[in-house]
Amino acid sequence: MQLSTRGRYAARAMFELALHHGQEPLRLHQIARSQGIPGRYLEQMMVMLVSCGLVRSTRGRRGGFSLAKPPDAIVLSDVVQAVEGSLALVDCVDDGKLCERTNLCITHDIWKKVKEAMFQVLDSITLADMVEMHRTKRTEMGERDGSSNP
Repeated sequence: MQLSTRGRYAARAMFELALHHGQEPLRLHQIARSQGIPGRYLEQMMVMLVSCGLVRSTRGRRGGFSLAKPPDAIVLSDVVQAVEGSLALVDCVDDGKLCERTNLCITHDIWKKVKEAMFQVLDSITLADMVEMHRTKRTEMGERDGSSNP
């Protein structure tokens, strides 16, 4: 299984919004440039994230996008599911009625455990955690190359 480009870009866009939480809304081109996301692609994703209640869109001269909730209230699984849908490797994990073998199938049980393990990780990481990881990484990188990062 591979996370699609949409899932990776959504995580990066939400991270960018978390970095600027509490400030003025970010314009689409600011997020796109900072995170290296094609603008048209980002625009489609932001519509999905707004419709799921994770992002707020503000119109007008000072408009743009901001988080709809505090960064510590949004977990990575919410972001990924908003743009990817189910994280199950096979459809029968979400709907056992799709296969008459679900109750006896050993591989079904394994795929279910894989989904649960992914959620365990993605549910444990908030956008606030990602911001802190970023700050720690920048500090470590600055120490290694002798520069100072704000």
